[in-house]
Amino acid sequence: MLEIKNIYKTFNAGTVNEKCALNGVSLKLEDGDFVTVIGGNGAGKSTLLNAVAGVWPVDDGQILIDGIDVTKLPEHKRAKYLGRVFQDPMTGTAATMGIEENLALAQRRGQSRTLKPRITKKERESYKDLLKILDLGLEDRLTSKVGLLSGGQRQALTLLMATLKKPKLLLLDEHTAALDPKTAAKVLDTTEKIVNRDHLTTLMITHNMRDAIVHGNRLIMMMEGKIILDIKGEDKKKLTVEDLLHQFELVSGEEFASDKALLG
Repeated sequence: MLEIKNIYKTFNAGTVNEKCALNGVSLKLEDGDFVTVIGGNGAGKSTLLNAVAGVWPVDDGQILIDGIDVTKLPEHKRAKYLGRVFQDPMTGTAATMGIEENLALAQRRGQSRTLKPRITKKERESYKDLLKILDLGLEDRLTSKVGLLSGGQRQALTLLMATLKKPKLLLLDEHTAALDPKTAAKVLDTTEKIVNRDHLTTLMITHNMRDAIVHGNRLIMMMEGKIILDIKGEDKKKLTVEDLLHQFELVSGEEFASDKALLG
């Protein structure tokens, strides 16, 4: 469902601020894979996600989504293949619109715009059923303005909107990092439910080692723009934070230095 072939990305090339963010990264995700991506600051995690999303072009290499070469497609043309949830809960929803209006926007994404009037009764009932999976009581607040919701509620709604049309690939960019631990755990559990229910191919960036281990069927670790560990199957199921740190030290020759990942 996603194939990344030997991609490179350097920022500020030829200047004193030159930074090689992706250094020959190759990765293949099968249909339904839920891959967590871990690594310290500057490892290349967000650059990888943004390269897939088309936020900026790669310098070299190829990116295919469901067999379609999207390497040269701009961000807005790749959007039809992707669902995205960002780190900031304020991104991804329209604050001045109601919950049901936000869901309607997501549902009608990609369709031709018409002067068709308000949300139908049938649509409203389907939105209630969708919102029940969140267990946040939002199904009884369909007309509430999204700007009045908490950060966790908005992020959960964004997750629903991003997955409503069952995208070929779901990109989660540290989507629980701005939430308190209890709310983050709830959003992550909901993420797992939706991904498993709809068999969504998913790439999730996280700073939290425990989250990376607990969720998904595969874990990759990045360092200095490269993938240095790729753990899946039974090996991932048996993995502990201590094991992961040990493997990182064996491969990299140094200690993992991100307190945020270790203490999250």
